[in-house]
Amino acid sequence: MARALPQPVRTYRVGGSVRDELLGRPVADRDWVVVGATPETMVASGYRPVGRDFPVFLHPETREEYALARTERKHGTGYRGFEFFASPEVTLEQDLVRRDLTINAMARDERGALIDPYGGERDLHDGVLRHVSDAFAEDPLRVLRVARFAARFGFDVAPATEGMMRAIVRSGELGTLAPERVWQELARGLMEAHPSRMLAVLRQCGALAALLPEVDALYGVPQPPAHHPELDAGVHVAQALDFAAARGEPLPVRYAVLAHDLGKGATPREHWPRHVAHEARSVRLAGRLSERLRVPLDCRDAALLVARFHADVANAESLRPSTLLDLLLSADALRRPERLDNLRAACLADRNSRPGHERDGDRPGEWLTRALEVVRRIDAGAIARASSPGKIEQAIRDARLKALRAWRRQEQGGLLLG
Repeated sequence: MARALPQPVRTYRVGGSVRDELLGRPVADRDWVVVGATPETMVASGYRPVGRDFPVFLHPETREEYALARTERKHGTGYRGFEFFASPEVTLEQDLVRRDLTINAMARDERGALIDPYGGERDLHDGVLRHVSDAFAEDPLRVLRVARFAARFGFDVAPATEGMMRAIVRSGELGTLAPERVWQELARGLMEAHPSRMLAVLRQCGALAALLPEVDALYGVPQPPAHHPELDAGVHVAQALDFAAARGEPLPVRYAVLAHDLGKGATPREHWPRHVAHEARSVRLAGRLSERLRVPLDCRDAALLVARFHADVANAESLRPSTLLDLLLSADALRRPERLDNLRAACLADRNSRPGHERDGDRPGEWLTRALEVVRRIDAGAIARASSPGKIEQAIRDARLKALRAWRRQEQGGLLLG
């Protein structure tokens, strides 16, 4: 059980919970700063130390984090090159000034009074993401954090803050970020309400070209107007991401949408606005991007699948039964139907995010799901038992194709196709 911290120790609720409270958003986690305490004071009061780089303690009952007020000093490169200093003499204002943005540098005292030394409440009202101090430029990860907050809140980046972000990009310090940290911030940004804002902010400061050159290469690349009223390939991907976000799609779907058209950025200029065989190039580039960022397997697999098959899915009703079966087997849909669900969702965002198509249905996706049901009805075990060794695989395939042909004739009014 926690004992009351001795006087003159003071605790303050800080950061995201204060920000979200002022915005009227749900408060998920609460973080605390303790001023005037030592590690020994915290332990004696029942708090459990958990901080590896600086003193952080868990409240024994609420399990919320209580960090000692601290300052920091840059002594190396990258986001890890910091030295932290915590002591009872560090003030709340000194602790808050090391934070990234003014909207994250507010606190409430024990009575609930707002403490806002750097104008965070004003910037919340104005919808501005503004750095707290020049120390912002010392941490390259903050470029990604600003872009992520833009995707969450739809706020604009203050010109001076954008200038600092450009300077970070020019310094080359983005290259010091571990792939896992880049992916962590990218993934969180993709899961925000408006992921296109993250891409826009990163592109504006040059970070998109530095971190995701395959995505940056899509901007300015034209597409056939008959299929893409939005014309620009980068704009198309941004719109498709927001469409997926509006539908609440999971991360593998959103990442697949981000990577599905990367091959268009590698189309030779003389072939524009056509992008023949861009699917194969997209698969290669999506694989390279996923490997570089060390993307989780479910996200990588979804990206490769959508990159390879998004054109086929759009034309699912006209596919030959053999092509349709190969698509379902490549998706491993018989064993892992969620992979087909992800493919459908990403391809729906690809198609229906185009201007004028937002309310179109998902006939191609429904066709694929019904085709999978047809294939599932084939008893592969019974066919295997009745077939000669070495001929089992072909016999199962023949039976599945026969069933798909019969189903397709019935669905399309008796026309014999495929």
